[in-house]
Amino acid sequence: MGLAASHPGFLSPTGVEIVFVLVGLVTLGAALVTVTTKQLVHAALWLVAALGGIAVEYLLLTAEFIAWVQVLIYVGSVVVLLLFGLMLTRAPIGRSPDADSGNRWVALAVAAAAAATLLTVVIDAFRSTWIDLDDSVAGSTEVTGIALFRHWVLPFEALSVLLLAALVGAIVLSRRQKGSDR
Repeated sequence: MGLAASHPGFLSPTGVEIVFVLVGLVTLGAALVTVTTKQLVHAALWLVAALGGIAVEYLLLTAEFIAWVQVLIYVGSVVVLLLFGLMLTRAPIGRSPDADSGNRWVALAVAAAAAATLLTVVIDAFRSTWIDLDDSVAGSTEVTGIALFRHWVLPFEALSVLLLAALVGAIVLSRRQKGSDR
């Protein structure tokens, strides 16, 4: 009870906690618009807003390195790759009837169940854990780099190969469509 009792609770939030919740709500809204819009390009742009919101959350948690990695890799590279894929495959720019599969309510139920499960697990795991924002050694660049390149090298490289394969596939599909028009 000593550590948890010395920190403010939910009834007296700090300014950083209030901003964290507000940015989280904006990020959640952008993510919802990303998956509900019927225009693919708009979905990609809302994805930029959602991923940017996550980067702001990392900044609020004083994990600056992770925030910049989020901006450079996800906002910069992945979304640009997605937009190039849309352009190379000649995806429709306006409203797309193919963007709605008709399983909206099933998808909503699965998403709500997954969110409830994740929220329950996170709350149970971190119920009495407090992050000291003044002295954050755990989120430093050195600790993050060691963890990333010692334990997460294989998934990191697998993701880069997957993204490269997606780009090559988009180019191949656009070439075949161009050749079949002749």
